Amino acid sequence: MNIADLKEIVSDWRVALYLVILVLAIISIGPHFEDGQFKTNLQFGLDLQEGSWLQLDFQSVVIGIDTDKPIDQLTADLKAKLDADVIQVAPSKLEVRKLVSKEELTKAFDSLQAGKIVTYEQGVSKNTADDVKQILETKINALGTKDAKVNTLTGMNGITRYIRVELAGVSMKQAQDVVGKQGKFEIRVQTTGNDTEHVLFGDSITSVGIPSQEPAGSGVWGVPFTLSETGANALRNASINTGAVTDPERHHLEMVLDNRTVFSAPLSPDLAAKIQRDPIRELLATTGKGTSALNDAKNLEIHLRAGALPVAVVIAGSGSVSATLGEHFKVMSILAGIVALLFLAIMIFYRYREPSIVLPMVLINASEIIILLGIARFVQQLDLSAIAGLIAVLGTGIDQLVIITDEILHEGKVPSPNLYLKRLTRALAIIVISAATVIIAMLPLAVMSLSTLRGFAIITILGVLVGVLVTRPAYGRIIMYILSK
Repeated sequence: MNIADLKEIVSDWRVALYLVILVLAIISIGPHFEDGQFKTNLQFGLDLQEGSWLQLDFQSVVIGIDTDKPIDQLTADLKAKLDADVIQVAPSKLEVRKLVSKEELTKAFDSLQAGKIVTYEQGVSKNTADDVKQILETKINALGTKDAKVNTLTGMNGITRYIRVELAGVSMKQAQDVVGKQGKFEIRVQTTGNDTEHVLFGDSITSVGIPSQEPAGSGVWGVPFTLSETGANALRNASINTGAVTDPERHHLEMVLDNRTVFSAPLSPDLAAKIQRDPIRELLATTGKGTSALNDAKNLEIHLRAGALPVAVVIAGSGSVSATLGEHFKVMSILAGIVALLFLAIMIFYRYREPSIVLPMVLINASEIIILLGIARFVQQLDLSAIAGLIAVLGTGIDQLVIITDEILHEGKVPSPNLYLKRLTRALAIIVISAATVIIAMLPLAVMSLSTLRGFAIITILGVLVGVLVTRPAYGRIIMYILSK
């Protein structure tokens, strides 16, 4: 093949698009040498580098109820009876933030004459699971940990029982500290100018509620929290001594987490008047109206908890990967890909016995993996399940290239240009239907909270899309030019 032939092939827009995307993928991967080592921009998951993982089991239950009692009254009664936080998560569902057996709950309902329990599931609601996930992600980000993942494992009933934390480059002890360690929370009061003085620490906060509108329907979001008796007295004394009750606008209360101010606001006139008379234990920190205020309230709830999880958890499973083992897995994954590509090449050569057909098929298949890696760098860490997806894409890719080649060489000879295009179109239609089937089959795995399988599904779907939209049309044109010669 001479220069003129290459120009003719590249001038086709499908081939040109394929080459441009291939070059961009190589740039995205960014292969380079640094400190004498070969490195890339690819993100490797826990399987392929040093790190630890924890799977946490929520010590909480979600119950479906049938009751004639007002829900507010029922939750208050159950909270006192069970000595646990109880919140409404649906019109007829309650979340009891304590691992209580069904028998204990049934006895509590009977004693309170509160109706009956319809369903009983260990775990938490989606909102609580999302809160826990956000708290853990906030802690992880504070550590500056890279390549960390927090995944909730939710069942078809919408109840989340487990949450999995993966921390690359972190030891098991550090991983356990991330889950169990609280931050240093402090409330301070503004004295003069920007100076502040200490009022109380986070251990004086006995409970934190969920973001709500107070009063209901007002549109003003806030987070209710309760102080201990000692904390309430400390807040009253500091507010009076600094003038926060007589001139609130010049003496804001500030909430500080790990030496970072996370909330600052003056006492409301009503609260200032009440504090002058008596210590106040039930407080509400308001953030304003609208979606932004709701997000601020959710963040404030996390800060008030000082990183403590709203629901107790126990470690249901854990594991770690050493740096040596991670490197071993990485090398073996590369070898697995090379061996798979080599065996595919042998099988294709055995079928067609023509190097001019085999070489483009193998190169297109290999370049498809490069394009896929360039895209995956932005959307998916490479762990063992993702590597399995890459190898699966190799197989499905060759299948589809064989369909194109066999359709074109239906009678063992190269057809005329018009007939070639008809056969290519028919082959591509078959491939599109096959690709749609694969995507539909993989979608449940990609969207469900199955962290160990999502990587496989996402890589497979991306590989199918890259093949259908980029590499298959380009191969059809390339093979046409080659066979016509």
